[in-house]
Amino acid sequence: MRAAAEQLKVPVAELTVSNGVITHAKSGRTTTYRKVAAAAAELPTPDMKDIKLKDPKDWKVAGKPAKRLDTMDKLTGKQLYAVDVTLPGMLSASIMDAPVYGAKVRSYDEAKVKAMPGVRHVVKAGDTAVVVVADTWWQANQGLKALDIKWEEGPNDKVSSESVMAFLKEGLDAKDGVFVGNQVGDANSAISGAAKKLEAVYYSPYQNHACMEPMNCVAKVTADKCEVWVATQNGDGSLAAAAGASGLPPAKCEVYKYHLGGGFGRRGMQDYVTRAVQVAKQIPGVPVKLIWSREEDMRQGRFRPVGLCKMSAGLDDKGDLVGLSMRIAAPSILAYAAPSRLENGKDFIAFQGLNPQGAEGQFGYTVPNLLIEHAMRNTHVPPGFWRGVNTNQNAIWLECFMDELAKAAGKDPLEFRRKMMAKHPKHLAVLNAVADKIGWGTPPPAGVTRGIAQFMGYGSYVACAAEVRVSDRGRLKIDRLVLSTDCGHVVNPDQVVAQIEGSVAYGLGAALYQECTLKDGRVVEENFDTYPMMLMEAFPKIETVVMPSGGFWGGVGEPTICVAAPAVLNAIYAATGKPIHTLPLKNVSLRT
Repeated sequence: MRAAAEQLKVPVAELTVSNGVITHAKSGRTTTYRKVAAAAAELPTPDMKDIKLKDPKDWKVAGKPAKRLDTMDKLTGKQLYAVDVTLPGMLSASIMDAPVYGAKVRSYDEAKVKAMPGVRHVVKAGDTAVVVVADTWWQANQGLKALDIKWEEGPNDKVSSESVMAFLKEGLDAKDGVFVGNQVGDANSAISGAAKKLEAVYYSPYQNHACMEPMNCVAKVTADKCEVWVATQNGDGSLAAAAGASGLPPAKCEVYKYHLGGGFGRRGMQDYVTRAVQVAKQIPGVPVKLIWSREEDMRQGRFRPVGLCKMSAGLDDKGDLVGLSMRIAAPSILAYAAPSRLENGKDFIAFQGLNPQGAEGQFGYTVPNLLIEHAMRNTHVPPGFWRGVNTNQNAIWLECFMDELAKAAGKDPLEFRRKMMAKHPKHLAVLNAVADKIGWGTPPPAGVTRGIAQFMGYGSYVACAAEVRVSDRGRLKIDRLVLSTDCGHVVNPDQVVAQIEGSVAYGLGAALYQECTLKDGRVVEENFDTYPMMLMEAFPKIETVVMPSGGFWGGVGEPTICVAAPAVLNAIYAATGKPIHTLPLKNVSLRT
């Protein structure tokens, strides 16, 4: 606008803009962004406090449904993903990293494999992986299977799910290595002196991202340039990984980004870029496409952290909550990915999904005495960001415990929550929205029970109400979910609804079926036969209430994951009378 004002020689205040055309009404003259862009680029950046954003009531495009432009290409297979990249002279590669994290390569039969059809190279990637490079990926993978790799054994070879559980249990009562995330009043004293006390320990397993497109990356390295073709959630991170692995400065590295065939946080970690560049560096000037097999992708994930949480609370003689304690024992993603950010534990607290300045902001409840603690318990299995990160576990632990407290107090779960939410109107609004839409105050259909949950994450307020059926034989059918979100403003309502529905599929799949277990230090689940996904036949009816209250911008893709599971678990609790403390549900008997 300033550049246009200088070009038209009029005061900037007299200009208006609509549909990319800048108009001076008094003279009737116009110009376009294209004509003033170069001049605008030379002007100093204006002070943001002098810029007034357009009032939402004046929006012409934002706030209205709009269809995606890439849907047809995805449906017909025309959309290109990183795994589709083909370059002149390109070779394909298959990798096997140490099945036990921390182990190293001891030996392999290179001579036998190099004689196999199509095999060009056998190389190491770091100290822990072996890669076969061939004309096609199938040839490379067949060569890899024939390598007869031997690994150096180490202390992690004895780790099992049982030993990890014992390690986590130590954290529930530990005195050392514990961070205080939030403290209000004296929770321990309040609980100790309460008329009624409750305690529950919840468990959430390691979980894989299980992206439809396995990890892959094409790399080409020469003496003075490194190029990478990759699907990534962090372009800067991919560039840094390429530079680090190639030994070249970032200015001599290029990253070409492609659509993700599923990311969910996994493609924010850059191990697969590092490996591809390490391989390509050993075959200078030749583009190499490195693709993880499904089994390798599942074994070498960056998993959603395993965790235990001890919830303790006290109720007074009126059934009101007087004290709440939450002790989490879990690995730290940041301790693995960015240890320098663990200053005084503050970032660890933040990435557990709880606001270090006060968890009430996320919980949505006013509790007179509150204590939230984290006992960091890092195992040899690398943790990573998983869609929704730790808000998923935190919401399950808190919201399921809220239903246990409501039952102990002899109160309706909705009313029990409402009494603590007077100072949290946005939390209360989304909770009321799902309760009203599902008909909480009316009897459910025969054989149906209801559950409810709310939370806040990524700047958005979310809630879910569920209707489920549990047969006498313990078979679960989720009939209906109602989800609400207040994300402040909405650009494309259709996309908000799509993200909510997708997040439900991801969150329910994790709660119902998915876990990664350990035996002899190795991840046991290597494919979809042992790590099942949510199927269409099991997917419930989804209803959404999008209710932007304005004044802020929250996230959409991650927040609603965290409330779908606890709402379903609470509905099951209403049906069976037995609270669920262990996930996934496939390991729990629902027989009444």
